[in-house]
Amino acid sequence: MKHLLRSFGHAFRGLATAFRSERSFRIQLFGVLVLFSVLIVLPLAAWERALLVLVATLVLVLELVNSSLERLVDLAKPRLHAYAGEIKDVMAGGVLVASIGAVILGLIILGPHLLTILNRV
Repeated sequence: MKHLLRSFGHAFRGLATAFRSERSFRIQLFGVLVLFSVLIVLPLAAWERALLVLVATLVLVLELVNSSLERLVDLAKPRLHAYAGEIKDVMAGGVLVASIGAVILGLIILGPHLLTILNRV
């Protein structure tokens, strides 16, 4: 049990580090918090909620992996090789693709519900 608690401590410290040092993570986390607020308010099906939580989680996880790998690249090849920059760009591109997909999915699922609310106003 002691080792498990220590592992959770390391994980939370990693999240705190990402929050303090990564602007993109803070922005994405804010977006996820807004999404969770919307999930509470709108009458969505369980599968819609689950899918939106899944893609939001995916984006946050990819951002954490991206941040970790960027630091690893800096440690291994700090700006000494052209590939170092390319690796970082490709990783950032992966996060961007996931983020765009999450926004599109959010519009597909949330759009009709939001339009219904706007039509009532």
